[in-house]
Amino acid sequence: MFRLVGKIPQRVTVACSGGMDSMCMVDFLLKGKRDVHLAYFNHDTLHSKEAEKFVKYFAAQNNLVLTVGRVKGNKGKRSLEEFWRDERYAFLESLNPKFIATAHHLDDVVETWLMSSFHGNSNLIPYSRGGKIFRPFLMTQKKEIRSYVERHNVEFIEDPSNSSTKFMRNYTRHNIVPHVLKVNPGIRKTIKKKLIETLGEI
Repeated sequence: MFRLVGKIPQRVTVACSGGMDSMCMVDFLLKGKRDVHLAYFNHDTLHSKEAEKFVKYFAAQNNLVLTVGRVKGNKGKRSLEEFWRDERYAFLESLNPKFIATAHHLDDVVETWLMSSFHGNSNLIPYSRGGKIFRPFLMTQKKEIRSYVERHNVEFIEDPSNSSTKFMRNYTRHNIVPHVLKVNPGIRKTIKKKLIETLGEI
């Protein structure tokens, strides 16, 4: 069972990549009889083209409204991760819906906390960004999402770059987190407590 953060309104737009996490959220909300719209951002990669086809097909099959965004700016001195994140959020923030949900989960929070800690400034992923973009799954572990997807036969498309450790988040996820879990097997519980403190009365 998911532990949701905050209240999800009847009408919600989901930032949908076509991956496991976002497709899990879409299925969960549709089963909850919510009016779901989809927002897909194309990162201008080979996988993005395939993922866009997947999301478009899913939207058509389920009669869902879909908005597609594309890269517009220049990378400059930013890393690819930073560039894509900035472009993706710029797209989401340009949309009209009052409630846009992303599928960030507890394992994402742990990774972010570790990466930021290495730079001397421990940060947690906030529940809300600009009062428009929300993250209801922050208290939910990845394993719970995976279990839901398997039990409900939720289809998704896997991004092959998720296994590439040239990206810092992937390197943290695949190489650092396993060692952290050996030192502190309860790291998720520790970060969850910190998260609860920051969420307050939400």
